[in-house]
Amino acid sequence: MADRPPLPPFTHATAAQKVQAAEDAWNTRDPHKVALAYSEDSVWRNRDTFVTGRAGIVAFLTAKWQRELDYALRKDLWAFDGNRIAVRFQYESRDTDGRWWRSYGNELWEFDEHGLMTRREASINDVRIEEGERRIHGPRPEAERGRSFPLR
Repeated sequence: MADRPPLPPFTHATAAQKVQAAEDAWNTRDPHKVALAYSEDSVWRNRDTFVTGRAGIVAFLTAKWQRELDYALRKDLWAFDGNRIAVRFQYESRDTDGRWWRSYGNELWEFDEHGLMTRREASINDVRIEEGERRIHGPRPEAERGRSFPLR
């Protein structure tokens, strides 16, 4: 099994690197690419949905990005300890009827010794926004990396 650095135990710098790598991957909206960061038997809770394994992750993300169009995400490191990282995030997307949404959430991540995520728990709330209220437009520009995203 190939390692996926950075590896635990995390420092502030390596935890932040892991968070940015996750944001970058999710912003590709490529379920197969995203799934490679997770162990073969990774378990998820995403809102009220429970997913197990990479194939389940790919299926979940494929369906997600068919519903959540023009998806763009920002993640911020909240805390870390050993092989665990806590993240807060915001993303914006539009639904198939053209309505825009901003979704706020928190994630808890746990990693194995190879740097693969074995557990992901996400709690998410959605807020309806107007297109003119959007703040997240595509992947994070280089100049904004490492900066926290405002709550509102």
